[in-house]
Amino acid sequence: MSFFEALILGLVQGLTEFLPISSSAHVQIAQQLMNFSALSKPQLTAFIATIQLGTELAVVSYFIKDIVRIGSSWIGWSFKPRSKMNSDTKLGWLIIIGTFPVLILGIAFRDFVENDVRNLWVAAFTLIGFGTLLGFADFFGGKTKDIKDLSFPHGLVFGMGQALALVPGVSRSGGTITVGLMLGYTRQAAARYSFLLAIPAVLGSGLFQFFSSVGDLSQDLLVATVVATIVSGLVGLSVIHYLLRYLQKGSFLPFVIWRVGVGVWLLVMLTSGAITT
Repeated sequence: MSFFEALILGLVQGLTEFLPISSSAHVQIAQQLMNFSALSKPQLTAFIATIQLGTELAVVSYFIKDIVRIGSSWIGWSFKPRSKMNSDTKLGWLIIIGTFPVLILGIAFRDFVENDVRNLWVAAFTLIGFGTLLGFADFFGGKTKDIKDLSFPHGLVFGMGQALALVPGVSRSGGTITVGLMLGYTRQAAARYSFLLAIPAVLGSGLFQFFSSVGDLSQDLLVATVVATIVSGLVGLSVIHYLLRYLQKGSFLPFVIWRVGVGVWLLVMLTSGAITT
């Protein structure tokens, strides 16, 4: 892998991680287009796990004040569990409860997800199918509820939406945002909770994959990996900032069009043999 290729993958990861278009599908497509045949599967896994940590550090950095406030409130309440929960304590519990589905399903179906469904055919169909679903949810959703209106059952349903992202092409933010819109939450509220909900799950899985595979990175790949990680983090931080601003007035239609367009293009390329899985 050249320095330029690492830079491109870091850019793709940073641009797509927080948009509802599936970073896993786009990174996988980029890998195929750049033909990383020289890299072993463990090396590629280690590289991707590392650059994903860059984007997760970006979301932690963006929401650091929220994280400290929610964490402090939750810890304070845990020492006085009979006291009334405030909104931050409740949000802390909602994030914990919402993390259980992806944690349980991720462990139970880890081998199946990594070996059976992680291919571009699956990604193409899920890009189209869940892109269409996002469009319907955005158009028909009530968009009246805020984060403060979150209930524990809704938090669990959000978590189920996040768990769908175990399948390539669904998109972690896309799955949770679609669920949020269906439940009547505003676009910005659904996106904001989606980012907060992703922190424990993605950091946990990212760190596990990183420490499990970082030893496979050769010395010549290490510098490129560090650069790609920095790029993915900086770009991801910008994407979060501008997406939340955009959603104050904008819709998800551009992302729906992009998903369906990429999915159809991918099916054509796979059918013609121009791209192989």
